[in-house]
Amino acid sequence: MSSSAAVEPGAKLADRFRLEDRVHESGGATLWKAIDEVLARPVAVHTFDPDFPRLNEVVTAARAASRLTDPRLTQVFDATEDDGRSYVVSEWVSGETFGDMVASGSLEPERAAALVAEAAEALAHAHEADIAHLCLTPDHLVWTSGNTVKLLGVGIDAALAEVTGDDPARTDTEGLGRLLYAGLTGHWPGEEKEGGLPAAPMDDGHYCTPRQVTAGVPNYLDTITCRALLPESRKGLTPLTTPAEFAEALSSVPRPTPMPMPLPATALPPVTASRAEAPTGAAAAPATAPAGVPATPPPYQQSYQQPRPAGGGTVNKVAMTLVVLLVMVAVGLVAWTLGRSIGTSEPPVAVTTTKPTPTTATATREAKVQNADGFDPQGDDNGDERDELALFAIDGKPSTDWHSASYSTADFGNLKKGVGLLLDLGESVPVKQVTIDFGAGSGGTAELRVGPSADLGSLEAVHKFSGLGGKKTFSADSPHKGRYVCVWFTRMPTFQGKYRGTIVDVKILATK
Repeated sequence: MSSSAAVEPGAKLADRFRLEDRVHESGGATLWKAIDEVLARPVAVHTFDPDFPRLNEVVTAARAASRLTDPRLTQVFDATEDDGRSYVVSEWVSGETFGDMVASGSLEPERAAALVAEAAEALAHAHEADIAHLCLTPDHLVWTSGNTVKLLGVGIDAALAEVTGDDPARTDTEGLGRLLYAGLTGHWPGEEKEGGLPAAPMDDGHYCTPRQVTAGVPNYLDTITCRALLPESRKGLTPLTTPAEFAEALSSVPRPTPMPMPLPATALPPVTASRAEAPTGAAAAPATAPAGVPATPPPYQQSYQQPRPAGGGTVNKVAMTLVVLLVMVAVGLVAWTLGRSIGTSEPPVAVTTTKPTPTTATATREAKVQNADGFDPQGDDNGDERDELALFAIDGKPSTDWHSASYSTADFGNLKKGVGLLLDLGESVPVKQVTIDFGAGSGGTAELRVGPSADLGSLEAVHKFSGLGGKKTFSADSPHKGRYVCVWFTRMPTFQGKYRGTIVDVKILATK
């Protein structure tokens, strides 16, 4: 077996991996679908011609990739460099590629963003180990048949194609930006068409932004795409230069979930012979739930009752007779009591009812927030703190939020005294009550500030929240009047090993 050209379907490597189908051949490397006969599972196997020039680089890259632990990256099982028997064995991934999904046009924006966000987080993990992709295309991102995201080819595909880069992090960030662009528009922003997708339209020598191509693209996703791929299209944008920064920008996007499967009809099914004949006390074997459906019994199983045992008719008749006798005795006692009341000569006693003293409640109304901004007056990022996420704190959706940047310490690394979310009510109103959902973090402190202008010095601290996490409500004895309400974090709560402030939702009540 001196070369991949001599390898035929049915051949076996290492007395274990039986090659079945050629999937792809290019430049002396052949990709096979094979069977791992020891574990009885499909695997992907690369074999190589004896004169393949980059064999050492590919095997080295595969061995490095095998140490990555993120489950969204293709797992490498074996990489062997030997005379005539060199091969790489990796996970076989089946499902729908991102290219298949966008072949007929753009995806729902949050769906596209969710898939690319998963890829970005996985790729950020690879870059922590100094492993890049460099070859990102829509066919490298797969929504698997098991309802998970897989990113194919990290490390290995660049070695196979002899692709290198002076700035791998920037190259992969631009690749993620292209994937997001394709998902939002159905077009590919590259020098060459990819996967049959039409080329992205141009305007004055630059690619059009997603919102220029497709109606309905949210502004924040358009901004993230431009920061990663088209920073020249918007002046003043801070470019995204690493997969970790790209993943952080998309961290608030709800993650992809499988489509819910319909539950069975709620009508009671007939009792089958197998159920009726089950041994007493034996537990019925649970049915296997389809993928993506919680393994809980359908409604009819939860409310189904066994038929009552026969032979209870006589007992029921005795019980009914006793009930009737008790009712008759009760009726007789009531009649006797009424008779005595009528026969007495005492005048009736007047019963007076004291009316409760009415209480006056302060009428309130919901104060509509006209605009929201990430607020960082003491920082160096133009006064913004994740400004592109601010409107998520007032959209009423529990699946979205505004959150700050992540910090290494609770006191912002001693860089500033605080950051926050600034809410503009459009006019000065008497603020009576504020309810804030601080999300899943814990610890930390925040001030509630109200004032007439968007200036930290003019915003008066009216309350202090501590032990942040979940919903917290402040109700004022006397309303605090102001146009602006600010949630000002003075000490960050913990979040996934770092420190980050989160606001899922804010509701403000004002007096009428």
